[in-house]
Amino acid sequence: MEKNSLIILAAGKGKRMNSDLPKALTNLNGICLIENLLNTINKTKYKDVSIIVGFNGQMIIERFVDKSYNFFWQKEQLGTGHAVKQAEEFLKDKYDNHLILNGDSPFTSKETIENIIDAHETDKSVITMATLKLENFQGDNNCFCHFGRIIRDNNGDVLKIVEFKDATEAEKNITEVNPAIYCISDKWIWKNLEKIKNNNNQNEYYLTDLIQIARLEGLRVNSITSCNAFEMMGVNTSDELLKAQEIYQKTKNS
Repeated sequence: MEKNSLIILAAGKGKRMNSDLPKALTNLNGICLIENLLNTINKTKYKDVSIIVGFNGQMIIERFVDKSYNFFWQKEQLGTGHAVKQAEEFLKDKYDNHLILNGDSPFTSKETIENIIDAHETDKSVITMATLKLENFQGDNNCFCHFGRIIRDNNGDVLKIVEFKDATEAEKNITEVNPAIYCISDKWIWKNLEKIKNNNNQNEYYLTDLIQIARLEGLRVNSITSCNAFEMMGVNTSDELLKAQEIYQKTKNS
């Protein structure tokens, strides 16, 4: 039995892109966002990949129909926690852990994927997550200002994640943010997805709530902190797409 599966969230509509394409199929320098990520995954040893599709999801399925990916439909856009749950029946009890990635984060590196899974297996936490530590939200870092904020306890452990729309002004000043990459144990995730509530400003079931659920159970959340803003960026708007193209070219030519 393969120990680890990868789940890619790609159900988003991307309405801020002014496009009828699923957000994950947005073109970035000649290749779509999710294909950038899948090409990186193909360089790892992890081959069991599930993709959650939603808005115009058939376009994603048809794009990769000749690949050995599993596809699951999120018919309603009810949040990331709800999205992952769509794969439960297929994935449950077949793996030890699941690494959850975003189809609109094209620059996630092979090293990050491998490091998070390795750290998770070594630490034996129920959750291992990536965090991004910035100096500020100025310049190229401006695209991270709406990311969820990492709240740590007095011991420096992750206590919870507060989404930007739900954050206080003090919390918005925190410069450690959530790039939404998680490795979660199979036995723990499915029973605890049931506990997520949608009592937030978006009325959605946030995957991030699992952090607080783990802490309330007295469990430690393991974290791997990066300072590499480029690989952690997501592409959610036309402006962010332009910025990603600009940074990509700058990085490519350096």
